Amino acid sequence: MTEEVRTKVNLQLEKEMIFQCDMGIMKVEECYIDETNQDEVDKWGPDPTKLLASAVLGCLSASFIFCLQKKKLSIEDFKGEAIAVIARNEKDLLRIKEINVKLIPNSDDPAIKKRIEQCKKIFERYCTVTESVRNGIPVNVDVASPE
Repeated sequence: MTEEVRTKVNLQLEKEMIFQCDMGIMKVEECYIDETNQDEVDKWGPDPTKLLASAVLGCLSASFIFCLQKKKLSIEDFKGEAIAVIARNEKDLLRIKEINVKLIPNSDDPAIKKRIEQCKKIFERYCTVTESVRNGIPVNVDVASPE
């Protein structure tokens, strides 16, 4: 790709620190970003930290699945988890210290198991979001071996 691609999102303040977001995708009918300090039950949507962790997890997962698909392999059982660690920095400001990701592919197929091991070595470099975020936030990735 030789030219830039731009992606646009829009926000509209709903109330307090709750924003309605427009991702430009028709299937996302109601999207809210909620940065209030309410408990999880009362929140309208995820906070920005969860969105960032979700973006990293989603991109890494897609990159990993794409690696399998390059050999015409597909996997039915796949789970992932991302944990954003928030701490105060040297100026006493809250920052995302790191994002810990765990991908859990599972298959009984020997060909898929072999490809999973190969993909573990290369897939991260193809994840646009993670490699971009890593410039400012360490992203630690753990890929579990198939059970």
